[in-house]
This record gives sequence, structure tokens and C-alpha cells, in this order.
Amino acid sequence: MEREELAPHVREIARVLGKDVDEQAIWKELETYLNLYRVSLETAKRSIVKKLGGDPSSLAKGTRKQIGQLGVSEQSVDLLVKVITVNQRDIEVDGTSKPILYGILGDESGTVPFTAWDADRYAFGKGDVVLIRNAYTKEWGGQPQVNLGNRAIVEPQDPGAVSIGEGQGPYYQEPKEVRIAGLQDNMGNVTVTGRVMTLEKKSVETSAGAKTVFSGTIADETGKVQFSAWHDFELKQNEVITIRGAYVRGWRGIPQLNFGERAQVIRPQVKFPGAAELSRPTARSIGDLERAGGGIEILVTGTIVDIRKGTGLIFRCPECNRVVQKGSCRIHGTVSASPDLRIKAVVDDGSSAMTAIMGRKITESLTGIGLEDALRKAREAMNPDVIGEKIEGKLFAQPVELVGNVTSDEYGLMMIVSAAKIVVPEVREQAAALLATMEGST
Repeated sequence: MEREELAPHVREIARVLGKDVDEQAIWKELETYLNLYRVSLETAKRSIVKKLGGDPSSLAKGTRKQIGQLGVSEQSVDLLVKVITVNQRDIEVDGTSKPILYGILGDESGTVPFTAWDADRYAFGKGDVVLIRNAYTKEWGGQPQVNLGNRAIVEPQDPGAVSIGEGQGPYYQEPKEVRIAGLQDNMGNVTVTGRVMTLEKKSVETSAGAKTVFSGTIADETGKVQFSAWHDFELKQNEVITIRGAYVRGWRGIPQLNFGERAQVIRPQVKFPGAAELSRPTARSIGDLERAGGGIEILVTGTIVDIRKGTGLIFRCPECNRVVQKGSCRIHGTVSASPDLRIKAVVDDGSSAMTAIMGRKITESLTGIGLEDALRKAREAMNPDVIGEKIEGKLFAQPVELVGNVTSDEYGLMMIVSAAKIVVPEVREQAAALLATMEGST
């Protein structure tokens, strides 16, 4: 890295270590770690702070982005920006007046509104170029707004570090059109066209009191997504709508579309697939689902490559339905457990893999093993694990077609399967294709 690129990191290390630190010593240490030890910049910074008696956890942990890359729910982000406008006003907090700053920040990719919640901490003005560390964003009108909280750090930079024109106005970027399969958590200001498949009205409690929300699912040819409309757009089931200015929030990885009164809903006069066609499960690859984070009513075709522990005959708590171990539920203690069947499998489609959870009905359908039969076999063997072994013998390496909702967490993708079948190869078609290949090679 060039020296000017490292300068902000040297200043950050100096900030963490205190006022009396020698910046030249930091430079020497940093160059040693980067050039001699060949470690990453973040590792070098943590090592230097620890070596010189500081707390590495005090280092900023933001991810550097440009304004055009911001989502609506960034948690810790760094921005190199020019202050386009800055203003101060007072707000009331717990009966006390508190000054805040607000205005517009810009870089080569766009502009964005900001709020700094403690004006006394910052000393920047219009036209200054600053590096903001540990900012976060919130949704406003379907677009991101940058917030500087108590963890934010603002460092002055060379005025030439950001080149943008003067007088740029607020950040009202044109909404980007996205197909439903392309929606991902944290997206803002998107335009989506689809058919309203389901719709319900309910009242929810918010910080501002009771609020009416209209929720359901909307679909296009690429998939389905759940939505929440925080304003009455007079939506009707089965109508085709275009939503401009929506944003995306994820629930366990599944993208969910949100839009409020600042969004625009229009009824385009376009040819669009009917509800019957759109109600079918959407075929997706596991790799595609991994990038999106999940989805609803998904069809995946792959091969069972592993049967996991917890497959077979299990026992559930009659109160909460959790699996019990040795007759004890971790919530309700000793219970009279109910027997059940389950499959926990790993399915691979060549693009990636996911865990698939299948309940009793699907387990019985795929394996031909009924619950009473499983109980009898387990009693005969005096070992309930034999059922999982029999299921593994029947399903391992089998090609399957699964339908269900796919969620994601730190352990990867997981489908709660609602329908499944073993895929029977089309032997005649495969034989004909192989024969044609062999004839073509002679």
C-alpha cells in the first residue's frame, strides 16, 4: 500500500494508544508487519496496538464502501466523502436540548443524507473531505441515510481525495429494477413488478403506536417474495403492480420486500403470467439461493450426499414439539414424549449444498417406513438408531426433487421441505443420448 493510504490507519492506531504515542514508531512497526511478516493490514493494526499496550477491540471495524454501494441497514461502514452541506439544529432528548448535525455527503458514486447525533464531537464544515469510520445506515424513503453514532470517528483528509462537483443536491437515485430472484437483504430503492398472490391486513404495534400493515406475497416468473406495505395503497389480490422505492429486509436470510408512503405503486398495463402459473414452486440452484440468502416456495433438484445425526426415530415434547433427549425437554424438563420420524439430509446440486429437513409424512413416503413399523424395529433391536441407519441405506446418493422454504444462518442454507420425491432417471432418453454420442465419435 502507498504511504498516503496507510496514513489514516497510523492515525487510528495513535488515537487508540493515546496522545503521547510516537507516530514514527507506529510507521516503523506497521511497515515491519506488512513488508516483513506479510500479514494483513487489520492483523498488523491489532498486533501493534496490543504490543504497545493498547486495546485492539477499540480499533474501528468498518468496511470501506462508496456511497453508491450503501444498503439500507449497514452496521459498521467506512466512507471517504466530501461534505456537500452541513447544518446544525437542536433536538430534545429526555427533556434536555441536544445539538445534532445534518446535511449531505458525496463521493464520485453519489450523494447521501447524514445525521451526526452529537454535534460537539465533530468539527467539519462544508467542502471538507473526511474519512468517516463506523457509521451505520437506516432506511429513509427506501434509500440509505448515514448516521454517526457514539462509535463513529471522523478524520480530516486531503481535499483532493474526493473529486465531485459543487452544488450536488440530495441523494434521490433512480430506483433500480430488480426481478424477485435478484432481491437481497439490505437493498434499497428498488423497483419490483409482480402479481399479488396473497394479501392480508393486520394491526401491529410500533414505537409510534398501533399501525395497519398490509402483507402477503408477490410473484414474477423468477420467484416469490413476502412483502409488507406500511401504507394503504388499496392493493387487491391477483392484481399486477409495480412498486417503486421499496427496500429489502432479510428474515433468516429470506429477502422480504418493504414499502411505505414514500414509495409509489402503479398498475402497469402489461402482459403478465397468471396466478396459476406463478403459484408453482420456482426452480432455483442452491448456489443461487446462497447468493440471495434464501427464498420461499423453492424447487431444488439434487443428490442426497449425507444423512445427518438426528435422522430416523425421534421423540418430541408434547408442550413445545422440541426433540427430547432421554425423556427430557430442555424447556419443560421430564415429559411423556411423543414418537416421530424425521430426515436431516445434505443435498448437493453441483452448485452448492444445503441441509434439508423432512417431517414424518415425507419420511414415510420416501422410505416406505411407517411410524409403527419404526417403533417395532427399534424395540426388536433395542436401539432406535437402527431406523436412521435404514433410512440412510435407502436414501444415500439418491437424486431427489424438493420443494420448500429456504432460510440461512451462520451454518448455511436449510430447507424445510413441504414436498419431496425421488427422481427416476429417464433411462431411454439417457440411452439415446449416449448412443448418439458414441455414433458421432466413430
